[in-house]
Amino acid sequence: MRKYYLDNIRWITIILVVIYHVIYMFNGIATAGVIGPFYEKQYQDGIQYILYPWFMVLLFILAGMCSRYYLEVHTIKDFVRSRTRKLLVPSTIGLLVIGWIQGYINMTISNAFDVMPDTIPGFVMYFIMVLSGTGVLWFIQMLWLFSMLLALIRKYEKGRLYALGGKANILTIVLLVIPVYLSGLILNTPVICVYRFGIYGFTFFLGYFVFAHEKVTDHISRFCIPLLAMTILLAILYLLTHYGDNYAVMPTVNCIPAVAYGWSACLAIIGSMKKWGNTMPEFAAFLSKRSFGLYVFHYLPLSASAYALCNFTSLAPLFIYLLTALAAFAGSLVLYEIISRIPILRWCLLGRR
Repeated sequence: MRKYYLDNIRWITIILVVIYHVIYMFNGIATAGVIGPFYEKQYQDGIQYILYPWFMVLLFILAGMCSRYYLEVHTIKDFVRSRTRKLLVPSTIGLLVIGWIQGYINMTISNAFDVMPDTIPGFVMYFIMVLSGTGVLWFIQMLWLFSMLLALIRKYEKGRLYALGGKANILTIVLLVIPVYLSGLILNTPVICVYRFGIYGFTFFLGYFVFAHEKVTDHISRFCIPLLAMTILLAILYLLTHYGDNYAVMPTVNCIPAVAYGWSACLAIIGSMKKWGNTMPEFAAFLSKRSFGLYVFHYLPLSASAYALCNFTSLAPLFIYLLTALAAFAGSLVLYEIISRIPILRWCLLGRR
């Protein structure tokens, strides 16, 4: 039976990712590589603090759960082949095909070309732009790596860890916040702060070994209202103690208030959506089918429109926000519809045959 609540969590979370990036493009907290703030104080920047501690953790949990469900009806060989095509191909070959365009825009926004010598050969500049254009593809790069590690672990663990994960009760699930916090302290790459291999890898495997159990998510759904209340209180605590700090880097990104709030939010969302969001209306099915394309393509029209609007118009900030958001959503859906109909590009950028 299809678990529609997982599909609904995924497309809703990806929409929030797009909204986050719209705010991020003009934020005054983490200003590297973005256009930057309109005003000295921007209360809309608080949206970043509300979303950042949990939305990518939640996507990795969902990916782990869906990996388990896929492997219940497919072989490890099928899993490796499928994940390589759907994740590795778009984040490598697809990056070579279209990543340079995103890289060019990113480097233009950050004025990188102004400080680079003119003697750099063209092919070297191309690869520099490709690397700069990685952008949102970091998520599927890490997801492919975790999937390959999962294939190796599954071959040897013989279901013992999965059986152990099924014994978790609500107290155990809540207390998992402790190892989640500890995992966030390790395997973090310098400079490029999004590659948090510790916490994202750990939560991916929690999704596979713990959250994929029906009775575990049933436990969570029964306590969804207390979890929602706790999430609101922890969000307030986090904002009061860390608003104004750079939420994306250590120590703030893995401080106790951030991790506690993020973990509570993940549990509350999973429980609430299983209880009330396990249906798939037509509009939700439309967005769910296109959620991967929305994620992969949104940053290109978003960043291009943001740069153009700020440099070639004198519109008020509110209209720039709205038009940038419109460009991100509409542009990504148009790109998806076009590219999904072109066989070679469909394979390169979406991992589809």
